[in-house]
Amino acid sequence: MKRRHFLQLVPAGALPGMSGSAAAAAPTYVSEEGLTLAEEKSRSTGRVIVFDVIETLLDLRALAPAFERAFGDAGALPEWFAQMLQSAFAITVAQRYADFGVVAKAALTMTAAKRGVSLTDSGYATLLGGIRSLPPHPDSAAGLALLQDAGFRLAALTNSAGAVLEMQLTSAGLRRHFERLLTVDSVKQFKPAPAVYRSAAASMGVPVGALRMVAAHSWDVGGAMQAGCAAAFVARAGMVLDPLFDRPDIVGADLPEVARAIIAADLPAAKMA
Repeated sequence: MKRRHFLQLVPAGALPGMSGSAAAAAPTYVSEEGLTLAEEKSRSTGRVIVFDVIETLLDLRALAPAFERAFGDAGALPEWFAQMLQSAFAITVAQRYADFGVVAKAALTMTAAKRGVSLTDSGYATLLGGIRSLPPHPDSAAGLALLQDAGFRLAALTNSAGAVLEMQLTSAGLRRHFERLLTVDSVKQFKPAPAVYRSAAASMGVPVGALRMVAAHSWDVGGAMQAGCAAAFVARAGMVLDPLFDRPDIVGADLPEVARAIIAADLPAAKMA
């Protein structure tokens, strides 16, 4: 493997294009080729791995008891989540935008109306607040650690607001694995709109083809591939691929299986020696 020697710490403000608050950031390592450590890692692996969060890393089923108490039926949980996604997709196609928390509450109102249930303010708060502290799937930390240890840059990309995303990953004990937390706020469109994935690539400083989207939702991996990304599908219980989209080159039953396949596919052989 070709060795690269990093020079002494260089203030971030001395790097090209850095100014304002960025220039006041902590010192940054710069290689002999003028690359930051993050850029060096990206070059070494060839991919930036971007993760969906809810259902891919975090277990939405933890909310089932609360929905059963509120609706008398735990089946209201997947109905609400599906309505939330449908509403997000619909307003994106119609070129409207609302914070995902607003969309979530509207979907809960629709679910309650369909079922003839009247929710109190505390009921709304309990059901919607639970999404901020979902537990991780048992395999999430292990899969993320495999990729991080292999030298990949990791980011999260969700439809949720930034503060909610930070809370979710911190509560689940997964925040330390991610270099960046990315949301749809900057483009005012929800996944799987192509602009979301292109914006994520720009935020990570790489071309869109350098991103690999990892998700347990067929529409997310399909949307990412349509935008020019690679993708990997986590086939969690009840999740299947949509035949209307191309099949991603990586499909696994759990996150460690997907992570090992990504390492095999995206880590150059020279780096694995």
